[in-house]
Amino acid sequence: MRQASGLQSVLTKVFRVTLATAAVLCIATASASDAAAQSRKAAAVSGGVTRIKDIVDFEGVRDNMLVGYGLVVGLNGTGDTLNNSPFTQQSIIGMLDRLGVNIRDEQLKTKNIAAVMVTATLPPFTNQGARIDVNVSAMGDAKNLQGGTLLVTPLMGADSQVYAVAQGPVAISGFTAAGDAGSVTQNTPTGGRIASGAIVEREIPFKLSDLGSLRLALRNPDFTTARRIASAINQHLGYTAAEAQNPASVEVKVPPGYQAGVVSLMTDIEQLRITPDQVARVVIDEKSGVIVMGRDVKISTVALAQGNLTIRITETPQVSQPQPFAQEGQTVVVPRTDIQVDTDSNSRMTVVAGEGISLEELVENLNALGVGPRDIISILQSIKAAGALQAEIEVL
Repeated sequence: MRQASGLQSVLTKVFRVTLATAAVLCIATASASDAAAQSRKAAAVSGGVTRIKDIVDFEGVRDNMLVGYGLVVGLNGTGDTLNNSPFTQQSIIGMLDRLGVNIRDEQLKTKNIAAVMVTATLPPFTNQGARIDVNVSAMGDAKNLQGGTLLVTPLMGADSQVYAVAQGPVAISGFTAAGDAGSVTQNTPTGGRIASGAIVEREIPFKLSDLGSLRLALRNPDFTTARRIASAINQHLGYTAAEAQNPASVEVKVPPGYQAGVVSLMTDIEQLRITPDQVARVVIDEKSGVIVMGRDVKISTVALAQGNLTIRITETPQVSQPQPFAQEGQTVVVPRTDIQVDTDSNSRMTVVAGEGISLEELVENLNALGVGPRDIISILQSIKAAGALQAEIEVL
């Protein structure tokens, strides 16, 4: 009996311990679930997570601009007028002189040639022999580049070195047609494009393996975003290797003895996901009347009233004639002017109440006033002047 009682006591203690452990696990699971839910909610409120690849650029990994001057031949009488474009005539003489044809003392009257500027973008790490697209734009008074062929044109960089050579038929997206009494033009026939029209002749010397550190340049500088990027990188590597230097750049030291190499490190960093932060901003384009407001734009309690003053002037001229069979008199035009002034007396004062009103509520209240985009621009500027708009206003 004593042994049975002892065994029952031990089983009771074990059962209690098991229940306590299960309760702790349930609490821990609930806490983890709550934390995950709060994290997802915070990410949703702040705009969601995104890859670091989509918000930064690696310093040194960038495009390079190329430019060149050339001639387009084979135009159907739509080229430059040599009298109005002396540079075209000089280019023709110089080109033919290099080919062994001397026409320096001859009078040129061709209209089938146009002087053009050729531009291209050299992507980073482009190998020698690769092909890139080029854009062709007329310099003189050429009317159309349709059917033309670009002659060999060296493309130079900012250091005056030739990095590519372009040549090929020009493809345009517009056209022009004219008759004796009119003409029609669609798009821009004086500019075209040559797909894969340039061959890369020189590579830009740059080795990623020689870098001891990487610098990430934020496309939208922000202190909070820069610190989140550094924290995500350090958490991935397991130690402090990244540091936010300023709101526009984050420096990452290449780990010593990193077996995967710098390219693999850059790939790993690009795939990390963070929640970028942004400044509350209202962008206004007064020319087109476009307004773009971020989701973080807030306003304090403020009263709005919008009224318009409309003046309508109507001219209705009348003709005054003399009486029938009158000996004297003449027909004259008598002006009649009607002026109406509308002060929009139906305008009402709308109170936007509450602390930290969201963008959706702000738009609803502005729409309730029946105002258009251009009136909203003035209202937003007035709210900002009153100190009730917690956002930056950027006018394009």
